[in-house]
Amino acid sequence: MNIERKSKESFTVIGKEGSTSDGEGFIQKLWKETNDHFDEIEDLTKRDDHGDLVGIWGTMTDFSRSFKPWEDSSKGLYLAGPECRDDAEAPEGWTKWVIPSYEYLVVEWDEEDTFSKMLKYMKDNDISLTGAVHDFTSPKTGKNYMYFPVRKL
Repeated sequence: MNIERKSKESFTVIGKEGSTSDGEGFIQKLWKETNDHFDEIEDLTKRDDHGDLVGIWGTMTDFSRSFKPWEDSSKGLYLAGPECRDDAEAPEGWTKWVIPSYEYLVVEWDEEDTFSKMLKYMKDNDISLTGAVHDFTSPKTGKNYMYFPVRKL
């Protein structure tokens, strides 16, 4: 497991929001809704110099919306969407989250147990989780990553 340490300044995600209390499969439903209606927010997305999306995020927060980890690692809110311009306003039916600045441990999400392996690694190395974990998909490579916040910037 290759773990990188990265700092990321505050960023904006506009997407479809759901809750673990919405039941099993809610995350997949959010992604389907986001993808089916992407054209409604496409002009708000943040892009690189080549015009490509900067990132696709599955961001998480606790129910207080303070970006703390999910309660018991299993209860909280999820937002599925692209990284957007900070000044963008969410259209009706969409939700905007501004994720705080953190230093993250970043690992490629290439196995079912990546999350549990990372939590064990952090415990074994006396590293605390200081915020909710986020999923990231690189539009350039299609690879999926998990961002584990370890220090607020």
